[in-house]
Amino acid sequence: MPWSRSAPYRAGAGAGNVLRMSRSVPAPAPSAAPAAAAPPALPRLWPGLAVALAVAAGSMLLAPRVPGVSALLLAIVAGIALANLSGVPAALAPGLSVAGKRLLRAGIVLLGLQVVLGDLLSLGLPMLAVVAAVVTGGVLGTVALGRVLGVDRQLALLVACGFSICGAAAVAAAAGVTDPEERHEEHTVTAIALVVLCGTVMIAAVPALAAALGLAPETAGLWAGASIHEVAQVVAAGGVLGGTALTLAVIVKLARVLMLAPVMAVLSLQQRRRGAAEGARPPLVPLFVLGFLAMVAARSLLPLPSPALDLGAALQTLLLAAAMFALGTGVRLRSLLRVGVRPLVLAALSTLLVATLALGGVLLTR
Repeated sequence: MPWSRSAPYRAGAGAGNVLRMSRSVPAPAPSAAPAAAAPPALPRLWPGLAVALAVAAGSMLLAPRVPGVSALLLAIVAGIALANLSGVPAALAPGLSVAGKRLLRAGIVLLGLQVVLGDLLSLGLPMLAVVAAVVTGGVLGTVALGRVLGVDRQLALLVACGFSICGAAAVAAAAGVTDPEERHEEHTVTAIALVVLCGTVMIAAVPALAAALGLAPETAGLWAGASIHEVAQVVAAGGVLGGTALTLAVIVKLARVLMLAPVMAVLSLQQRRRGAAEGARPPLVPLFVLGFLAMVAARSLLPLPSPALDLGAALQTLLLAAAMFALGTGVRLRSLLRVGVRPLVLAALSTLLVATLALGGVLLTR
């Protein structure tokens, strides 16, 4: 039977059988009660976790051999293929649920190790203001476009965060804040699919348009970092541009990654106000956001050795790729096709909006 993570796993699901059996057999002595309890949850998590991590490791090994393709993209494609070609075995469900949530947040925390505040400050206040304007304008503008197009507000918000901040990681982070019960998981996988599609197009489009506009390599690098969705996609486009463009593109992109923290904090505050009206109070700032900021501080203030940073980067990719595989197993292509053309139009317009804001801001600073 196909698995859906919308039905939460309960470790005590077998308790009903124990109660029915107790009607026909004598009740055990109180000291024997623990023996009749359900098996611990951890052993039931390992199959799904092991498969997700194995696919993530394989994606990391394969990605360098496929130009312009990241391990995260390969992992999510593998998850989609498994879900739609053979179905997801029920034994993997609990572990995949954990991979899609906890491993994802751990990966986002480690993403902070890529951000060095000194490098970002070297861009200068005008360029940092451009980054803030791109993220703010991209999020607000995409949500407004979604309202005009009649796209579901939750989906429009996920697209806005993914396209304006840092791709799939931002989509999943925003979903974790605004939809913690995963009632609209189909929106998450749709937004990630749109990030992959539009971001891949941008890898070729930005260098081509930069050449057509006669932009200097440094200017083109700044534009790439301020406009392309995923970090890996920025690296691919920066490699095409060559020279110092790649370095500038990555630094600007990491400045956008840092914006993940304040945007998630704002979303959390909105969710908290909404939850207070319904009798629930989500955390003021999500724990993984605080962890992300702690890693940024550690990278910026402490003399961390290169081997530790390399290990952190590899572990971050492994965890995020495992999470992307788990999210991919929730994608049903038939359901995705029923979403309609409006989200695709929103994705195209959001890409155009972010790219235009970025180009205008970069040209003003140069």
